[in-house]
Amino acid sequence: MKISEIKDILKGSMLYGEDQMDTVIVAGGAADLMDDVLAAAAKGCALLTGVTTDHVIRTAKIVGVGAIVVVRGKNPPKEFVAMAKSFDIPLMVTDYSLFVACGRLYMNGIRGLDGSW
Repeated sequence: MKISEIKDILKGSMLYGEDQMDTVIVAGGAADLMDDVLAAAAKGCALLTGVTTDHVIRTAKIVGVGAIVVVRGKNPPKEFVAMAKSFDIPLMVTDYSLFVACGRLYMNGIRGLDGSW
C-alpha cells in the first residue's frame, strides 16, 4: 500500500514527505514503547504511535521504518518534525485513535508485522 493510500484511509495530514507519497509500505505496526518497535518492526513498515519524542524518530531510523503516523490528533513539536525531515522519514498525523487507525488500515489490506491478516 502506498503512503498516499494510508493518508486517505486515515484522513491524515502530511507533516513531511509529500514527495514520497508513492513509497510502498510493506506492513504496519503500532507501539508507544520503542523497545517493542526495535523487537518487531520491519524495514519499510508504517509505525503508528501516540508518542512524539525524538526517541521515536531515532528508533524509526534504526529499524528503517517507511513512514510514521502520529495518532489522536497530536501536534508534534517542531523538533520532532525537523528530526523526521533530517532522517527523511515521511511523517503524518491523524485524528483517529491508535486502535481505530490500525483497524482502518487492517480493513483495507495492511498486514501486521507478524504476517497475519
